[in-house]
Amino acid sequence: MAGPKVPNIIDVEASGFGVASYPIEVGVALDDDTKYCSLILPAADWDHWDSEAEKVHRIARDILETYGKPIPEVAAHMNRLLDGRTLYTDGWVVDKPWLTTLFHKAQMEMTFRVSPLEMILSEAQMARWHETKNQVLAEMQKHRHRASFDAWIIQETYRRTLAESAG
Repeated sequence: MAGPKVPNIIDVEASGFGVASYPIEVGVALDDDTKYCSLILPAADWDHWDSEAEKVHRIARDILETYGKPIPEVAAHMNRLLDGRTLYTDGWVVDKPWLTTLFHKAQMEMTFRVSPLEMILSEAQMARWHETKNQVLAEMQKHRHRASFDAWIIQETYRRTLAESAG
């Protein structure tokens, strides 16, 4: 399957890596260069917190409690921004369940689709992916492991691997 020239990308950061984890930040990079990112205020019953995950995303729980937006607000904004679109993720097996958790808690249906990035990558792109992604990261002055930045990195890596495989 031939993929788009510029895909819509979504990335989710979470409180941990296991079943009890929940989304704490969502970021998107869209095909029209629109970027969106939001910290998510955890629900009262979302109490799992993994210090190892915090080391990766560098978002402390008190930051979420201070700057996070309410779950229904984040879900509604995402639906308005992403309505009818397909977004791709390089972590579908975790990002999709975290988004399901977010929208379930917001008591809303997602009006956009989420699909594995692998669905639109050619064999040539897959072969060049890691090397190209490392090159994109090396060009950045400072790497923030945050959802919107990660979505942009994935999108830029896709663009470059597509161009490399076409040439």
